[in-house]
Amino acid sequence: MPHNHAHVHSSDTNSRRNIGIAFFLNAAFVIIELVGGILTNSVAILSDAIHDLGDSLSLGLSWFLEKRSGKKGNFVYTYGYKRLSLIGALVNAMVLLVGSGFVIVRAVPRLFSPELPDARGMIVLAVLGIIINGAAVLQLRRGKKIAERVVSLHLLEDVLGWVAVLIISIVLVFVEIPVLDPVLSLLITAFVLKNIFQNFSQIIKIFLQAVPEGYNVEEIEREIAKRHPGVLNIHGTKLWTLDGENNIMTFHLCVRDNPDITETVEIKRSIKATLGEMGIQDVTIEIENPDNCSNKSVFSKDCGGT
Repeated sequence: MPHNHAHVHSSDTNSRRNIGIAFFLNAAFVIIELVGGILTNSVAILSDAIHDLGDSLSLGLSWFLEKRSGKKGNFVYTYGYKRLSLIGALVNAMVLLVGSGFVIVRAVPRLFSPELPDARGMIVLAVLGIIINGAAVLQLRRGKKIAERVVSLHLLEDVLGWVAVLIISIVLVFVEIPVLDPVLSLLITAFVLKNIFQNFSQIIKIFLQAVPEGYNVEEIEREIAKRHPGVLNIHGTKLWTLDGENNIMTFHLCVRDNPDITETVEIKRSIKATLGEMGIQDVTIEIENPDNCSNKSVFSKDCGGT
C-alpha cells in the first residue's frame, strides 16, 4: 500500500475543504429551518434547527482545527498539530451525543401527547433538508480522516431525520397519526448513538497510542524478516498513529555481521521502503550489535524489550 508525504498533504487539504463545505451548507440550512419551523408551527423542525445549530458550531470548530492541524512541527510540538483534528472529532461526537439526548427528551413525551403540525410545509422543508445535507454527506464520505467520518455522521443523522420527516409528513397529509414522528426519531437516534460509541472507541485508542486498525505487529515483523534475510532479530517494536492516517513505527534491529555506515544506511532505506508500502510513513530503526541477540528469535514476543 504505497503511501507518501504528498498523499498525506493532499489528504489534509481535501479534509479541510470537505469540512468547510459541510459547515457552510449546514449553517445556511439552519436559517431555513428556523424560519420554516415557525411558519409550519412544527416543534419538531424547530428542535432540529437547534440541533443543527449545535452541529454548525462543532463543524466550524472542526474546520478551524483541521486548518491548524496542517502546521509543521516545532521544538515544542515535534510531531506537529495533526491530533488537533482528533480533538475536533471528539468535540463533534460529544455535541452529537448531547444532541441525541435532546432528541430523546423531546421525543419520549410526544409518544404520549402527539401534536399535528403543518404536514405540507414539512414536506417542502424535508425535501430541502435531504438535498442540502445529502450533498454535504457525499462530500465528506470521500474523505478518510476520522474528523471527516464523525462530521459526516452529524449530517447523516440530519439526512435520516429529514427522510423520516418526509415520510411522516406525507402520511400525515392523508392520515392523522402524529405518533409516527417521535417513534422514527427514537429509531434514528438509536442508530446514531451506536455510531457515536464506535467513533469514541477509535478516538480513545488513538489517544492511547494503540496499534492502528488493520495492522498486526507480529505480521509486520515476519514480513520484514522474510524480505530481508540478513535480519536476525527485531525487538522493542512500537507502532501507533497520530490521527488515524499518519502512522509511526520504531524498533531495534539485529543483522548479520557488523555492517559499516554505508551498509547500515542501505538496510534502513530498504526496510523503510517495505514499511512505506504498508502505509507506515515515519520509521525509526536502531541497529544493534548482533553479538547481543544472535541467539534470540526474530520476533519481539520471544526476545523481550530493549
